[in-house]
Amino acid sequence: MCVSGKCLCGAVSYQVDAAPIFQLKCYCTDCRRTSAAVHAGLMGLPAEAVALGGEIREYRNCGDSGREVTRAFCPTCGAGIYGRNAVMPHFLFLRASSLDEPDLFDPQMIVFASRAPAWDAVPPGIPAFPELPPQS
Repeated sequence: MCVSGKCLCGAVSYQVDAAPIFQLKCYCTDCRRTSAAVHAGLMGLPAEAVALGGEIREYRNCGDSGREVTRAFCPTCGAGIYGRNAVMPHFLFLRASSLDEPDLFDPQMIVFASRAPAWDAVPPGIPAFPELPPQS
C-alpha cells in the first residue's frame, strides 16, 4: 500500500510504502486541541517506513500515559503531520487529515472514548476504550 500526504501549504510531505499496522480515532484532550477538531484520526506505521520531506517542527509534552508525546507540524502553515509517543517509540502516527487519499483511513479502534463530547458520539461498531487500551 502506498500512503502519501502533505500539510496545507505543501511544504511538508510524506510517502510510505507500507500498510498501516493500526488505525484509530483518539478523543483525548491533547489530540482535540492539536487537531482543532473533536478527535484525531491516526494511522500507526513503522517509523522507518515513512519518508518525510520538508522542514518539520516538533512540540513535546507529557501525555495521559505519563510518558512523552511528540507532535510534528509544518512551521509555515501549522498543519499537523504526525505524532510519536514514548509508549510505542517505533511508530509514527500519521494524521489522517493530512492524507492525499483520505478514504485510506479506516479506523479499527477508538481511544479515550470517555472524553467524546455528546455532540460527537463515538461511532458504533468500532471497538472503543474509555482511555488507553491495555499495554502488553
